[in-house]
Amino acid sequence: MFVDEVEIMVEAGRGGDGCVSFRREKFVPRGGPDGGDGGDGGSVILVAEAGVDSLTALVHRKQWKARRGQPGRGSQCHGASADDLIIRVPPGTVVHDAQRDFVLKDLSKDGDRVVVAQGGRGGKGNMRFKSATNRIPRQSTPGGDGEVRALRLELRVIADVGLIGKPNAGKSTLLSRLSRARPEIAAYPFTTKHPNLGRVQIDLDRSFVMADIPGLIEGAHAGTGLGHGFLRHIQRAGILVHLVEPEPSDQSDPLQNYDTIRDELERFDPELGRRPEILAVTKADLPAAAALRDELAGRVDQPVYLISAVTGQGLNDLVGAVCQVLDTRGLGAEDWG
Repeated sequence: MFVDEVEIMVEAGRGGDGCVSFRREKFVPRGGPDGGDGGDGGSVILVAEAGVDSLTALVHRKQWKARRGQPGRGSQCHGASADDLIIRVPPGTVVHDAQRDFVLKDLSKDGDRVVVAQGGRGGKGNMRFKSATNRIPRQSTPGGDGEVRALRLELRVIADVGLIGKPNAGKSTLLSRLSRARPEIAAYPFTTKHPNLGRVQIDLDRSFVMADIPGLIEGAHAGTGLGHGFLRHIQRAGILVHLVEPEPSDQSDPLQNYDTIRDELERFDPELGRRPEILAVTKADLPAAAALRDELAGRVDQPVYLISAVTGQGLNDLVGAVCQVLDTRGLGAEDWG
């Protein structure tokens, strides 16, 4: 199961209480205060870790609570501090404070971390209050409370290249042909329910990550269908490969479909309208494909590739175009947020 958004509650550990104690030994008169401090409570920390590809592990556990610190004891023994609670999430996870609605941290790279709930400080034992005027202190302080916070975690898939287009435009088929990814493929729209990632190997030393973004529809920018769920993943892609189907199964106009997708991207995030885009007409074996390619090329004033994921036609040219943009602009998923 692929999960890209989840809400959880995190609570850091309470600090241990300070101790009130006095040293009492047979041959040590007036031994004085020796109560130790309490240990600090554990904090809750989110860490981005490569290899974690979904928020599925957080779905069935909504409450995350770190351990509390141990109380202080006599003989100047300080309580042990609790270990921090580590929650591992995929790189590309955006951490929101759900109650106050602001971004705490964008964990965009492997190893990024953020303390989402700080553990409480340990209390002070009575030995801390000894002074020249207070020889027998009987006061201590309790441990501090740990922070409590409601979080909303939003995963934005990180890829160098994002495949976009109307449903059934051939995105999943292309991804399966260029990489080892095996997304579900069928002859009906909305086969893909979540983004699929695949690594396209160019040669021994070079490769790039391609993401099959589920098909967009009109009104996606306003949340129609799963609009926001799809569109936020595109924000991470350094290059957009826009696939246009020459003979849509719903009898819609391919040129209008292209304009619709472009409009949805710009309405959702104007920056997406300025993102490098490579345009390709799929299913090159269909009669209308070549004519559509020529018409699109005249409108956009840039090369339009004619490809077929089934026969392999034009795929080398398409991959070469992607590599050229990546090399010349130095773009990658980490350049976009």
